[in-house]
Amino acid sequence: MNMNTTIPKPKIFFCGDNHSHFKHIVEAVREHQPDAIVLLGDIEAKQPLEMELAPLLGKTDIRFIHGNHDTDSEENWRYLAHSRLGHLNLHARVETVAGVRIAGLGGIFRGKVWRPWETKYFDTYEALSKDVEQRQLEDKWSKQRAETTLLTNSSTIFPAVYDALSKLRADVLVVHEAPSCHPHGFDAIDLLAQSMGAKTVFHGHHHDRLDYQSSFDKLGFRTYGVGFCGITDLEGKVVLAGDMDDVRLRTSPYDQEDKGES
Repeated sequence: MNMNTTIPKPKIFFCGDNHSHFKHIVEAVREHQPDAIVLLGDIEAKQPLEMELAPLLGKTDIRFIHGNHDTDSEENWRYLAHSRLGHLNLHARVETVAGVRIAGLGGIFRGKVWRPWETKYFDTYEALSKDVEQRQLEDKWSKQRAETTLLTNSSTIFPAVYDALSKLRADVLVVHEAPSCHPHGFDAIDLLAQSMGAKTVFHGHHHDRLDYQSSFDKLGFRTYGVGFCGITDLEGKVVLAGDMDDVRLRTSPYDQEDKGES
């Protein structure tokens, strides 16, 4: 037996916010034949996800997390969460994908539920649902407002989910929100990765790929933002640059007119 034989590392692609665009993902899988792909949220499927990714079924392992825009409409959420691939959502759990333990935290922090480390208004989605139901019974909220609130908060990070995930172990953490090294990131993401023992974090949401290398030692893990329709591999190398990467690096996109949700 050759003791110098090395086991090849798995080829896993992390796909940034694609906002209804799937062609580049299909083409990248056909060209590079990765073992797995992980979509980082804001997928915005316009038909059931198994139809959007039909050319890839059986060709590569598929996983995803949801983003805030995946609950912009009932159709977006239904085509993702309730599709035939809905069970592949990594949110709030750890799964072994191509031999790598990957944890997922989909969605974003919303102040009306919980903004770390401030007041926790609702610990769980169920608690929020009961509050919404009570407001309807008291004729304070219309049916439409109640439905919109519940749909929107399907992509909210709840404290109970965060706390439960922090007790698990993973090699890689995929999140929609960014860690603190991003101008709009959260140290709660840092602490989650650290408590889970994750060595690498990939995030979407901000449509950029900023250079975080100077923060790696301080954070205790490597982290990469994957830009709009961009693709990055497990080692942090760019497979396909995001459509806005150059602009985001050359300018300062985080001024006063760009403070909204991405």
